[in-house]
Amino acid sequence: MRTHGRVLFVLTVVLLLSACSVFTETVDDDRFRPETEILRIGVGNAVETAPLRLAVSEGLFHDEGLRVELMELSEEDNAVALLTNGEVDIVSAGDVHLLSAAAEGVKLQLQGEAYVAGSGSMALVTLPESHYTSLSELPAPRIAVPTQNGLGTLTARSVLESAGVDPNMITFEVVPFERMVNALRSGQVDAAWLSEPYLAEAQKEHGARVLADCAHGATETFPMSAYAATEEFATRNPQTLALFRQLLEKAQQRGSDTGVIRRSLPQLADVDEVTAALVSLGTYPHFAHAERLQRVADLMHGSGLLSQRLDVTSLVPEREIS
Repeated sequence: MRTHGRVLFVLTVVLLLSACSVFTETVDDDRFRPETEILRIGVGNAVETAPLRLAVSEGLFHDEGLRVELMELSEEDNAVALLTNGEVDIVSAGDVHLLSAAAEGVKLQLQGEAYVAGSGSMALVTLPESHYTSLSELPAPRIAVPTQNGLGTLTARSVLESAGVDPNMITFEVVPFERMVNALRSGQVDAAWLSEPYLAEAQKEHGARVLADCAHGATETFPMSAYAATEEFATRNPQTLALFRQLLEKAQQRGSDTGVIRRSLPQLADVDEVTAALVSLGTYPHFAHAERLQRVADLMHGSGLLSQRLDVTSLVPEREIS
């Protein structure tokens, strides 16, 4: 749906929803004198990063002396590798991916949460012609996920296990979002895990049927993604990141207006206005909340994705009070 690629760009599109920026307040504080004028941020899913993209396009960061360059990431990109290799300074990535890396010893600092799942914002789906209509029907289901051992794996396993399916009998097939419908149609998989905006498009274009809401039960209001930097970059650029967190908080507050997000999606992602109107939106947290993120780490530990319990508190910087 969104054009993939590793193309570095600065968002400069003037969105139709407003002729001027709504980010009018500035940060006037000696604590926030950035060490660098340019901040390179790798961004993924356009729905999950919409507030940041809007803030950049409307000049929020520029007005505070911070030039933000956004690098588009695809599901196939290894966000943490790009971060540790120094190709980006901050990256938006799935919480499961970030916490897995932290558990493996990568020194990360979470700068803020990007997105929390809302009802219907991620789901297991089938096609209308499928005979798979109940989670308990197949003792050994084959599930398409965009990445191995990611959010799709974690949440799909959780809802299937809740329905009585032995988690050891589930087979996960890595399939890019854009090929999942074909994988369902060909019989390669029994169901596919989709998040927005891919879920809304599959329903609109192919009549995809929701088999299970993956933001339900143990994964209700589940954290999906966050912004992270390396500890090394954070040590060298404390004021830059303090300013980023302050401005990100303002950007995320804008995300509470779902009308603004929906109207912006056709400019931010390869979706039409009808699909944008159908997207099930989650929420955009104003800052990184360690207790909320701990839910992800604990579910990962319980499902075997982490061999030991991870204390997320150590990954979250102390919040500055503006």
